[in-house]
Amino acid sequence: MVDRLVNSEANNRRIALVESCFGASGQPLAVPGRVLVGEGVLTKLCRKKPKPRQVFLFNDILVYGNIVMSKKKYNQQHIIPLEEVQLSSLEDNGQYRNGWLIKTPTKSFAVYAATATEKTEWMAHINKCVQDLLHKSGKTAADTHAAVWVPDDAAATCQHCQRVQFNVIQRRHHCRKCGRVVCGQCSNKKILLPHQSSKPLRCCLACYDEVSAAGNATPQTDKNDLREMESGSDDDSDIDDAATSDDPNSAQPLQQTMMFYEGNNTADASLNNSSLLSGTGDAAQGSSPTAAPADASHTSSNAADPASSGQAD
Repeated sequence: MVDRLVNSEANNRRIALVESCFGASGQPLAVPGRVLVGEGVLTKLCRKKPKPRQVFLFNDILVYGNIVMSKKKYNQQHIIPLEEVQLSSLEDNGQYRNGWLIKTPTKSFAVYAATATEKTEWMAHINKCVQDLLHKSGKTAADTHAAVWVPDDAAATCQHCQRVQFNVIQRRHHCRKCGRVVCGQCSNKKILLPHQSSKPLRCCLACYDEVSAAGNATPQTDKNDLREMESGSDDDSDIDDAATSDDPNSAQPLQQTMMFYEGNNTADASLNNSSLLSGTGDAAQGSSPTAAPADASHTSSNAADPASSGQAD
């Protein structure tokens, strides 16, 4: 089905719409052989809180961005090569349901769908694209992935020393190797993690000792690095937590709609009237997906017109 969509007029229009929604802040997405397989809103678990993100699945990359105006404008474009992606299902935990991990060598994070059915469809389509890419290229899947950061609100005290309580003075920091939330004194060292950066990265003392024993740690954190970390200028933020709202309604939970074009016999015919990007035929805003019933109504990938569904980066 993907091969049939390559260079088709409908596929070219879809990709052009995605590019236009990101505007000048996004990278060009139209390249030979690229197909937009599906799109929709997922909830991404950011450092500070879950946030809705518009997600576009292509046959070779995964793209997501912050929602400025639903179906019209996105920014903070992130592009993830699918060859690097590995998925891991997450068990339901309270309000966090229908989730899975997207793991890559440089960044790993959790996302959540509105329903169990949507989770299954998203994971199946992503895995199929990854497998097809690896098969065509002859490459093997990445065996090293970045740690998933523990959310700030999951740690009231340092997860290394277990003593320091976080407040406006005692800031939270994240170990780049294990993802735990630690205090400044317990993360005043840096180690080299080649799959994440060419520069040494902040880590907790436990990971520093572990990597030092293997002979891969930086010899000593220099004075400039220490001053940076003590002053708080050592970047420990998640760009996905940035304020991005120009839409007065964007503070409200977004209705989650999903469309997969692969295997959708009516998607081409309905593109002009019901594209998720065009803003026509779209579902109305609704409630958060993580609080929705496990099998709330969802948009079928075989539906001619996107239907309403329940509503994290």
